[in-house]
Amino acid sequence: MGFWELVVVFVVGLVVLGPERLPVAIRTVMKWVRTVKTYANAVTAEVNEELRIHELHSNLKKAEQQGMENLAPEIQQSVAELQKAAESVRHSYQKSPDAPKE
Repeated sequence: MGFWELVVVFVVGLVVLGPERLPVAIRTVMKWVRTVKTYANAVTAEVNEELRIHELHSNLKKAEQQGMENLAPEIQQSVAELQKAAESVRHSYQKSPDAPKE
């Protein structure tokens, strides 16, 4: 929206709502806009993460089909990232030596 469109919307809002209720209406609309933006950003982040996981999965399939040899650099990077994630999960489930025994 351009400047003049905002001026027209403001003037119409001022005429329809009056000067007492217009600030409250503006705050309410801004709150809705912020909420919608927050949800849109969350959905975008989730979709991007799902696409990344799908790409890692397809790269792993390609690597398995090639027998983990002579892999393209992006496939090697995906495999390394998956191995690193697997190691971090494995370490979180292992008991530390100084943990109390049950």
